[in-house]
Amino acid sequence: MKQSSELNALLRQIDHKGYPAYKQLRGEYQFPGYVLGIDHVQGDPFAAPSRVSVHVKGAQAAFPNELYRLACQKTALEDALLREMGRQLRGVSFQARGSGKSGLMSVSTPGQEVLSRSGCQLNDRTGDIVLRMEIGFPANGRSINARELEKILFDFLPKCVSHSLYYKALDAGKLKRTAELAEDQLAIRQMLSDRGLVAFVANGSVLPRESGVSSRPMKQAVPFQSPASMEVEFILPNKGALRGMGIPRGITLIVGGGYHGKSTLLKALELGVYNHIAGDGREYVITDGTAVKLRAEDGRSVKNVDISYFINNLPNGKDTVKFCTEDASGSTSQAANVIEAMEAGSQVFLIDEDTSATNFMIRDELMQRVVHRELEPITPYIERVRELYEDHGISTVLVAGSSGSYFHKADCILQMNRYVPADITDFAKEEAKAFPVLEELPAEVQPSFKRIFSQNRKLAGSDRIKMKTMGMDGISIDRETIDLRYLEQLADPEQLSMLAQIVKYAELNVLDGKKTLAQVVDILETLLTQKGFGGICGERNVTSGLAMPRRQEIFACLNRYRRL
Repeated sequence: MKQSSELNALLRQIDHKGYPAYKQLRGEYQFPGYVLGIDHVQGDPFAAPSRVSVHVKGAQAAFPNELYRLACQKTALEDALLREMGRQLRGVSFQARGSGKSGLMSVSTPGQEVLSRSGCQLNDRTGDIVLRMEIGFPANGRSINARELEKILFDFLPKCVSHSLYYKALDAGKLKRTAELAEDQLAIRQMLSDRGLVAFVANGSVLPRESGVSSRPMKQAVPFQSPASMEVEFILPNKGALRGMGIPRGITLIVGGGYHGKSTLLKALELGVYNHIAGDGREYVITDGTAVKLRAEDGRSVKNVDISYFINNLPNGKDTVKFCTEDASGSTSQAANVIEAMEAGSQVFLIDEDTSATNFMIRDELMQRVVHRELEPITPYIERVRELYEDHGISTVLVAGSSGSYFHKADCILQMNRYVPADITDFAKEEAKAFPVLEELPAEVQPSFKRIFSQNRKLAGSDRIKMKTMGMDGISIDRETIDLRYLEQLADPEQLSMLAQIVKYAELNVLDGKKTLAQVVDILETLLTQKGFGGICGERNVTSGLAMPRRQEIFACLNRYRRL
């Protein structure tokens, strides 16, 4: 390892040379209190910024072990350090001048959710910290401006590191509260099952967001208050007693007029699979970690999915036991989504009537009389929702605004009125007695989950595979696009970047035409659990800009990969 003085001398040697001379800087340099790694140097000042890492030994960072004793606390501490480094960098980014991206200094920018990110990783055994970031190496035109990079590496960056990655420089009380919040969130998650619940929404939670493009809490929003009949209390390790609404296992219906908060509640439940930062308003909205939002997805690719549980006897004679299409309809796509979620091990389905295929969800009595069952290949979800719970243990939380047919099926019915929920189960059940119960037939078959995937075209060598993330819309691997627009529980573009890495690894190392999809995902999940980002990317190839997806989104991504 070289000393920082050697880096300084090297900078002076290459000053004013052509931009490629910057590549001589690659390596590790000992600075006071940390090691600076220059891991990748950009090709020119207009290219993607250079990748840099900061390594701080645990003894120097000196964070108390009780701040990261639990895995969730470790993730919360990493998240807090990354946010603090981001705040420090915003004050110095682009202070060094030059062409293109010269002077840019950035780290990952977390949203409201607390995700495990490659941008900051803490070793829970040693306390060592690795922070990964991007720096635009300065240039005048395409000539090196070493004096400006010297400012960045020897002035700006050391100050940011000293204010962000050492316990003594940070607010100890705030860090303690961060660790306590993570522990309390974990406690609720663990108690949901024991209480027979699939989700919990604390009293006082703020569910509405600032706007359609901002996930921050809405100011002056109506605080959530549980109906008395559904109120439960948790005794948490740090906060103590916390009361709120418990959503029980079974079938829960959320009804109400337009703009009264039905979808807002469901959206909060969707993202309740993640922990949220203090002040978000949804810190104590906790949902079963396997919960999946299901919807229609016209045009998606479906590969060998057994949708016969819902769809049979298609007029064209197409096989629905091993259903394949490159352009699914609303009903077939939603049927496939349900079966694939079952295959992924999900125990809670979250569904909004507005984003569902109507003919998949319901057939009313008049339609059943006019179009005889023998002429309708679709068995609607309403005929399977009770069976899904009683036979498979899968609960459903459904937002409905136009059809009351699910009143007969529901165990619990919530009405949202100006963002205030009311338990109207008894009233709705009494009213439903005046309306006929739709005819229902038991399932003659149960879905099979023994799909085996292989590549239909071998990827090139791993070094030549080009990957691209398209915001929250999808990813591209070797020019093949995977459309992920409708995976509404993906919370951050960095999760999509990691999904690209996972799919690439699976193609090169796991998908052999012998393992079922569940076995493939089990292998990937074990690697991620045991080795983190390095298990997929390789320890030396981990970059900033990656965040962990859930098992459910790994399944969903592979299911939408047309090349398999």
